[in-house]
Amino acid sequence: MASDSGSVLLALLVGAALGAGAGILYAPDEGGKTRQRIKDKARETSDELLGEVAKARDEISTSAQKQKLEFDKKLEDTISKMSYQADDIIAGLEAKLEELRKKNAQLQK
Repeated sequence: MASDSGSVLLALLVGAALGAGAGILYAPDEGGKTRQRIKDKARETSDELLGEVAKARDEISTSAQKQKLEFDKKLEDTISKMSYQADDIIAGLEAKLEELRKKNAQLQK
């Protein structure tokens, strides 16, 4: 989801930059001023893009960290449940073994 919004935002920023560049090129102004305005707009757009990339990177990092924590918790819960089930199975096997020992002792008398 963050990737989709990042792509849309990037497309909007690129479109705005291209539109602004085209507007500057067709505006009646001196060449030096036009080139300076293009440079300024390019720097501004570059700064905006870098900010958005940093923001997207932070959002992805936060999301990945949350998912890792959720996975770790689910894994711990699963291991805990399996441990209890293993204890129940061992207890059942021990009871069955004791029962077999008693039967064996009776048969040997």
